[in-house]
Amino acid sequence: MILVPFFYENLLFVAIATLFFLIVGWAWKNAKPYTLPQPLPGWFRIWFLSIQIIGIGLPVVALGWCFWQGYSRAVAVLLSYLLLLGLQILSESLCLRQFRSIVFVMVPYVYLPYRVWQLVTGLAYVPEVELGWLRSILIGQIVLWIGNYLLDLSQLPRLLHWQIDPSHQQSRQQD
Repeated sequence: MILVPFFYENLLFVAIATLFFLIVGWAWKNAKPYTLPQPLPGWFRIWFLSIQIIGIGLPVVALGWCFWQGYSRAVAVLLSYLLLLGLQILSESLCLRQFRSIVFVMVPYVYLPYRVWQLVTGLAYVPEVELGWLRSILIGQIVLWIGNYLLDLSQLPRLLHWQIDPSHQQSRQQD
């Protein structure tokens, strides 16, 4: 079947990502335990809810419909997307809550580019004529996750607990 390589690519990615996180986690094992910066910004709830609805809920509904209609290729694409998204969430949760490791910050930077590639590749498996709406959802997911990646990049200083120099901030306000 044509989707077998797709499965092995995903498996290989998970193996490499997990090995990377284990090696980096071991290398940084003596670092101070990681905690999320508090308080969370006001926009965080809106962003998090949007990700849950658009990034998880919509693909789950599409998966159910495609499964019900017998579109096996679309089911494989959506299932692998949701499976790897679940593994990312699990990795983040384990790193943050179980191990309290700085590796938590790295997880999205490894998973998100792969997710975008996975969705772009998945477009080739979805018939354009019959499932144009699903292709639109996949393209929307690509845009969503690229935007999320950029948002994650913009939050790096905050996630790494970089302090703002008060004297520098005051001089900016005077300008």
